[in-house]
Amino acid sequence: MKQFAGGDTALAAQYTMAFALTWGLMQFFFGPIVGMLSDRFGRRPVLLMSIFGLGVDYVFMALAPTLKLALCGSCDQRYHLCQLLDGQCICGRRHCPQERAKAFGILGAAFGVGFLVGPAIGGALGSIDLRLPFWAAAGLAVCNWLYGFLVLPESLPPSRRSRH
Repeated sequence: MKQFAGGDTALAAQYTMAFALTWGLMQFFFGPIVGMLSDRFGRRPVLLMSIFGLGVDYVFMALAPTLKLALCGSCDQRYHLCQLLDGQCICGRRHCPQERAKAFGILGAAFGVGFLVGPAIGGALGSIDLRLPFWAAAGLAVCNWLYGFLVLPESLPPSRRSRH
């Protein structure tokens, strides 16, 4: 962030605050909407839309020439680089109610590993090129989307979907 802010620590802090605030607001406003969409159309389509939005977001971040443009369409939850058009923020994930404790345990472990390994990989890629971590994340999002499209079954049968 500091490098994109021209080395100005105060400006980098202001951008970080703006990104974090926007991310929180998007979660607050779009979380219920995503829940209603997944209840109406099924979990799989909403998840695929979310992953697609995340991939587009990372491409946008890789191409954004300024932090102001990145604020309009980017999200990275770990470092609060998140904003208005992001698929992950607007289309946040939902978890299946069956086997909830097991799912939360696995999810917690995955987050822990991700918080340890992700920044290390991002830092290594960023030392090559500041935009390379975003391209790598976009590639991983494409792989996730393909897996979801080709393999992932729908978890909410049509008979249990809401009508409204």
